[in-house]
Amino acid sequence: MFTIGGDPVKLGLVASLNKPGGNVTGVTFIFAELGTKRLELLREIVPTATAIAMLVNPYFPPTLAEVSDVQAAASTLGLQLKILNASTERQIDDAFATIVQQKADALIVGVDPFLIGQRDQLAQLAARHAIPAIYFSREFVEAGGLMSYGPAFANGYRQAGVYAGEILRGAKPAEMPVLRPTSFAFFINLRTAKALGIKVSPMLLAIADEVIE
Repeated sequence: MFTIGGDPVKLGLVASLNKPGGNVTGVTFIFAELGTKRLELLREIVPTATAIAMLVNPYFPPTLAEVSDVQAAASTLGLQLKILNASTERQIDDAFATIVQQKADALIVGVDPFLIGQRDQLAQLAARHAIPAIYFSREFVEAGGLMSYGPAFANGYRQAGVYAGEILRGAKPAEMPVLRPTSFAFFINLRTAKALGIKVSPMLLAIADEVIE
């Protein structure tokens, strides 16, 4: 039984999402596949942005797919996308120095367990350098990040709990499709937006699941 942010098929955990075929099944939060949506939301809140930085951990397996999706979306929108790698605290500092030097207008923080562990550092650096940024989970927004978009964790973990109960009662994981999230959450930190001089549109405020003021 697993809960995972990447594609369990590409990671070799199951044969397919609908028919796992082995002794394991679970829930995938499909974080990386939402990179395009994060780019769109970032463009909505900073419509004048033309140069976008994307900070990722190159050692996290879903990173390659996420970067590919965002690059394709950026190309379609006519945006310049600069990929920056970081897997240590020092590399995060260096990445922000590059972001400032290259005058990026905004930042996407890629999906990665290490990066969420560095959410305070990331939010502080973004604030210090006045860089609008979007993240993949609410924890970043609570730490002072501008906004986040990702799966609704509570629903996913609830689904995982139901599946665990079914397996304990004798259900076969091989016959239980890998579940995907049916709802997503969008969070905005209005205090951070005001500090950055960003006026958040009524449309974005209306679709936000939570606005921190």
